Parts: sequence; structure tokens; C-alpha cells
Amino acid sequence: MALLRWIVIVLLALAVATALAGQLGLLSGRMPDDLGVKDGRLKPPSTTPNSVSSQANLYPDHPMRAYAEIAPLPLHGDGPATLARLRQLLQAMPGVKIVRDNGDGYLYAQCTTRWMKFVDDLELWVDPVHQVVQVRSASRVGRKDFGVNRERVEMLRAGLARTG
Repeated sequence: MALLRWIVIVLLALAVATALAGQLGLLSGRMPDDLGVKDGRLKPPSTTPNSVSSQANLYPDHPMRAYAEIAPLPLHGDGPATLARLRQLLQAMPGVKIVRDNGDGYLYAQCTTRWMKFVDDLELWVDPVHQVVQVRSASRVGRKDFGVNRERVEMLRAGLARTG
């Protein structure tokens, strides 16, 4: 009985310590320094199952290509109009902070979870060649995202579809 009590105390202490670490921002990870569009490409997907990318097929030998693959977002009107609508959708989402939106067809946002303060990096780029919005959403820490990044992109897709 005493051993069980100690196990419960240790587990509770770990849970409290983890929650406190999250609230202090210790689980947010570091902002990648290689984001953005380079040679018509966003950064490749993560090497673990915690990201999605509409350009995953550009990396045929990537170990997570099949997991990460997601369709790009369609344009609704022109590129600036679509990014304006995406900006509105993102601003309505809790925990989302738009970090870069220079009007150059590229938008970068950080998406922070409520309790643990994990941060995901979301990139949206109006691809002038393919006339779509290329997207990449990736968790900074952890090996899995439990489908959160895919769900976020699909919510944006649904929001765009509701507007036209």
C-alpha cells in the first residue's frame, strides 16, 4: 500500500512539474531559422510524424513523405484575397500569433497550445506557378502531433470553402 501511495505521489508530482514547465514556456521549443520560401519550396516536412506539407511530394525519399502529404489550399479569388481570408481565419483561432505577413504572398504564424504551450510553426505561401497556397505546419518539439497540424490545415481549408 505504501509503494502504491509513493507511485501516485511521484506521478502527480511529474504531472504538476510538466504542467508548470509548459506554463513557463519551457516546452515551446526554438523558432526554426530556416523557414520561408527558398527556390519555390517551403522547408521539408519533419523527419518524425509531427508535420504536414503540401510540398511533401517534392521530397520523394523523405521518410515521412506519405504521412506529411496534404493538398495545398485553393485560391479563392486572387492570392492577396486568399491570404487576407486566411489571415482572418487565423486571427479567430485561439493561440495563433501571426509573426510575418509582409504582403509578399508569404505568411508565417505560431500556433501555441493552451495548456502545455507547445508551439507549431505554420507557413502559407501563394505559389504563383501552381496558383495554390502551399502550406507547411510542423510541431517544434515531440515526435508526434496527434494530427493537430493536419486538423489545423483542414480547418483553414473549410474556412476558405465557406467564403466562396
